[in-house]
Amino acid sequence: MLDIADELNRWVEEGRDFAVATVVSVGGSAPRGPGAALAVDSHGTAIGSVSGGCVEGAVYDLCVQALQDGTTVLERFGYSDEDAFAVGLTCGGVIEVLVTPVCTDDSTRTDDSTRTDEPVRADALVRADDSVGADAPVFAAWLSAAARGEAVALARVARGPVGLRGSALLVHTDGSYEGGLDAHPELDRTAAAEARAMLDAGRTGTVEISEDGARCPGGVTLFVESSVPPPRMIVFGAVDFAAALVRAGKFLGHHVTVCDARPVFATGARFPEADEVVVDWPHRYLRGTGTDHRTVLCVLTHDAKFDVPLLETALRLPVAYVGAMGSRRTHEDRNRRLREVGVTEGELARLRSPIGLDIGARTPEETALSIAAEIVAARRGGSGVPLTGSRTPIHHDRVTVLATAAG
Repeated sequence: MLDIADELNRWVEEGRDFAVATVVSVGGSAPRGPGAALAVDSHGTAIGSVSGGCVEGAVYDLCVQALQDGTTVLERFGYSDEDAFAVGLTCGGVIEVLVTPVCTDDSTRTDDSTRTDEPVRADALVRADDSVGADAPVFAAWLSAAARGEAVALARVARGPVGLRGSALLVHTDGSYEGGLDAHPELDRTAAAEARAMLDAGRTGTVEISEDGARCPGGVTLFVESSVPPPRMIVFGAVDFAAALVRAGKFLGHHVTVCDARPVFATGARFPEADEVVVDWPHRYLRGTGTDHRTVLCVLTHDAKFDVPLLETALRLPVAYVGAMGSRRTHEDRNRRLREVGVTEGELARLRSPIGLDIGARTPEETALSIAAEIVAARRGGSGVPLTGSRTPIHHDRVTVLATAAG
């Protein structure tokens, strides 16, 4: 849902009622992963996508129905061998979609006679007695925090007792939470603890707990959606290739920093799309700035006086990706220098150099595409080989990178 959080936040601010359908689990070659969402407001306006087109119409109808009767539902879509034209995923995958109404005015109710096939009106909303829609204040708080880029998690009941389905908790990094799932406080505490653990890891997915709040699986399935600040990309070297890589990094959703020790080159005017431009020695900046397991480091200087101290530091950090530009001859010379300053073979094995995938890139834009493709492959576990004629999976389950701190 994070890809439509800004628009949903605007809908909340405008007082619109809406229903949101969120992918909570996938199997096989599903087109989109957990967290993908489609929302429909009370005027019939739709935003987002859960499948890239396969089941959008059916999910739209579920959202309209949810707005009409206030019921949260969990629906499963797969492929039908008996009828290839039936509603389902032609790719052969399976997805489960949680459809939740978010009603800003809970006092507005009607009976079932108001249901029509037309886009539902705000004055035609009903909250069924045996079901539950989202807690609007909790949902609104999560959307607002996500739109601001804060680290929070929304935990919703996807499976469980009917009266519990769709209820939600907003969980913060310190373990505090807003909202509630049930009158049983232990259930809330357990759900908050599980959601916080997923938030700490930046994960979105499901977790099983018991109705009484025990951590063992049974009775309740929570769907936890983590909103975390965008991952960092730090580009070292204010060169022509860096400008193109900044654009690619922003396209991939990174917070992009350009760092160079030369003030004449490291300017905001040269890199207007960067989130920040820093004038400092690269290794000194890297030692003092914040990084995590999602951070991407791209070294484009191919100058030993910058590269060696920078890579000596970078290869010992638990970051997602370390790549360095340069010819194969430059790469061999750089490795020799790094060994001389004590970088181990295990640490050197983490270095991706020459940087990028082999796509025959020549221009800065093509080179940036090559680097971006390698970053995505490293994050998702892709092989980088053409899909045509290969037997590699189209979609990969891995969402975390292999790189870990060496040494």
